[in-house]
Amino acid sequence: MSWVAALFLWFALRNRLAQNLRQHEPCARFHTLQVFIRELISNASDALEKLRYERLSAQQAGAGASEHQAALEIKIETDKQNRTFTIQDSGIGMTKEELIQNLGTIARSGSKAFIEQMKEKSTGAQDSAIIGQFGVGFYSSFMVADKVEVFTKSANSPDAQGYKWSSDGTGTYEVQPLDSVETGTKIVLHLKMESREFSDEDSILGVIKKYSNFVGSPIYVNGTQANTIQPLWLMDPKSVTPQMHDEFYRFVGNTGDRPRFNLHYKTDAPINIRALLYFPEGKPGLFDLTREGDQGVALYSKKVLIKSKTDNILPKWLRFVKGVVDSEDIPLNLSRELLQNSALITKLRTVLTNRILRFLQEKAVKEPEQFVQFYTDYGLFLKEGIVTGQQQLDKEEISKLLRFESSTQKSGEKVTLPEYCSRMKKDQRDVYYLAAPSRALAEASPYYEAIRKKDIEVLFCYEPYDELVLMQLRQFDSKNLTSIEREMRMDRESTDVTDYGPDSLSKVSAEKLQKWMKSVLVGKAHTITVTQRLDTHPCVVTVEEMAAARHFVRTQSHQLTDEARFSLLQPRFEINPKHPIIKKLNSLADSNPKLAELVTQQLFSNAMVAAGLVEDPRTVVTNMNDLLTLALEKH
Repeated sequence: MSWVAALFLWFALRNRLAQNLRQHEPCARFHTLQVFIRELISNASDALEKLRYERLSAQQAGAGASEHQAALEIKIETDKQNRTFTIQDSGIGMTKEELIQNLGTIARSGSKAFIEQMKEKSTGAQDSAIIGQFGVGFYSSFMVADKVEVFTKSANSPDAQGYKWSSDGTGTYEVQPLDSVETGTKIVLHLKMESREFSDEDSILGVIKKYSNFVGSPIYVNGTQANTIQPLWLMDPKSVTPQMHDEFYRFVGNTGDRPRFNLHYKTDAPINIRALLYFPEGKPGLFDLTREGDQGVALYSKKVLIKSKTDNILPKWLRFVKGVVDSEDIPLNLSRELLQNSALITKLRTVLTNRILRFLQEKAVKEPEQFVQFYTDYGLFLKEGIVTGQQQLDKEEISKLLRFESSTQKSGEKVTLPEYCSRMKKDQRDVYYLAAPSRALAEASPYYEAIRKKDIEVLFCYEPYDELVLMQLRQFDSKNLTSIEREMRMDRESTDVTDYGPDSLSKVSAEKLQKWMKSVLVGKAHTITVTQRLDTHPCVVTVEEMAAARHFVRTQSHQLTDEARFSLLQPRFEINPKHPIIKKLNSLADSNPKLAELVTQQLFSNAMVAAGLVEDPRTVVTNMNDLLTLALEKH
């Protein structure tokens, strides 16, 4: 692409950007334009790293170091009165040919070419800190300046000629020799009136703090160093003190609390990662719970910020994690804001997610009390990960962190799914659970009574969304997760009864009662059966998928009529022929059919309420009052 064509392309992009900016507030415009500072600092950092490499190569070749080598640093000067922004580095500089080549084509990256050249020579430069492969770079300056001047002198020769390159952005440029130029590169931007805020020192310091705080070389703004916080994620974890973690966490998390846990992670396979992740000490706030907020860890490439909140580096359910991820393997597009290679991002997310899960599993073993407190505060996010997860293996890894009370443990003591599985009986193939608001209600449940005879451990789920989580999980370690309500529904032995035993209704009486109750509960109970799994409860209701049915009742059943709701649920009403109420009801069906009907309706309503299948329990009050009125007529 020619220089003129490149500039025409740039002006087209710039005009579109200006058109968009006119539709937003000045603050949004500032945040959009400030990218040029980051780009120029990145270019300066590249130049310094190239010179650092050249010096190292010369020393290795036995050339020795010069006594008068300039310090590798970046200097920025602002001048409000003259509306100028100046950035100068003491780096590699450019010859006339390099000046024309590098500034003559839009979006050309000299750093990328340098790295490729060094790779061909197998010198190990691919491990250097050169950023490379970045977007609009130098030409982002024309967003804010109506004239740009570049002063440069190559460091490769002591007799190198200095040059001045200048352009007003109209499609032409001028290069002329200049003797007073220092080694390195100095860029002077003559700012447009509407961009004069970039000649303000505080504005520049804010941009450096946001984007370039961890550039390897010192950055001075009007004589004062601006990048003072160390990139802790690149340091040896043993050398980072708790105080350093606290300070860095507050910086990257923009928060005032302290980190609960920190994960300092480094790997080169299957992808290069340097990460420092923090788990907040405080409880999640309202905005932390929403999935639509501006959240995510900061993404860096060789200490230069790519995006401050990268929401696709970790899955949504880990949005409470704060910190930094630095990867040299991630390429960027021209804007440097959007990530270019989705396959790499997917790999990065997978590696980080697995490492976080392994870290939390280790915490649960080594620091159980601290983990329990974390789980109390952030367990909801883990459960969200199971509900929204796509891969069974991923969901099972998260589920290892879940905690539930158990029928075999004391109240308040919680167990994990792996612990439950380790205690299963030889012939047991399912993990059983029961959803109830509290332990007292769980242990008093007719469903728990029905399975307690088998001496099987049951997990108690107290939160309303717990059974939805386990329903989505479906399996753990090749074992089905089954609610005991479903187990009761599927157990044919309890309903295929031929001998009801002593102190019970006879089979003939029970069948007669079933037929009569079916006529009373027409349109409500889909079937009525006799069960021997109950002792202290007169009856119970079961449906095919109790957890799904409860979720349906809570969220959508209000849109249906009672008839349509019962038709969809198809509840099976199971009665206990040994219970005094059922035996008395059998007598009332003949002696006082009106009272018997009210009792039958109330028993069914009670069973539906106990099953959690009644949207509003107040609806059963009317029938209860009618029943009490009739029962008290003779008193």
